[in-house]
Amino acid sequence: MDVNRAQEIIRSESKIEVQYQGQSVWIDGVDEKTAQARVHTEGNPANSKTVDVGQLVEK
Repeated sequence: MDVNRAQEIIRSESKIEVQYQGQSVWIDGVDEKTAQARVHTEGNPANSKTVDVGQLVEK
């Protein structure tokens, strides 16, 4: 995935499935300069992590 698509998903009113390493995640935010995204798993919003946007897969 690229930074622009990740930002579109954040702004979308629809639920768009995104996976990181095979797990469904929500994108909380994207840093355009570093191409990093802050994500958390669907069932555990307290467990967030920063990952490369390129590692996110839209399903």
